[in-house]
Amino acid sequence: MLRYNVFITRSVQKILSKLPDNIANRLEKTMLSLEENPRPIGYKKLRGRNAYRVREGDYRIIYEIQDKLLIVTVIHTGHRKDVYK
Repeated sequence: MLRYNVFITRSVQKILSKLPDNIANRLEKTMLSLEENPRPIGYKKLRGRNAYRVREGDYRIIYEIQDKLLIVTVIHTGHRKDVYK
């Protein structure tokens, strides 16, 4: 099976650095799991943009998939009450 390269944007890295370690580690683990399967159980296509989201507890990870290049780019993450604003 093909593996995707996962890129985490600088803005997402900054968000992760401000979160408690246990939450940041869970989010990073979920982000890196997108290498194996960029469309895991429970993922959703977002309306109005070419992006997807996956849930990790009360947090959401927003990402884009480029299937031809085998690239997943994590473009945003945050608490569910803030992430879509």
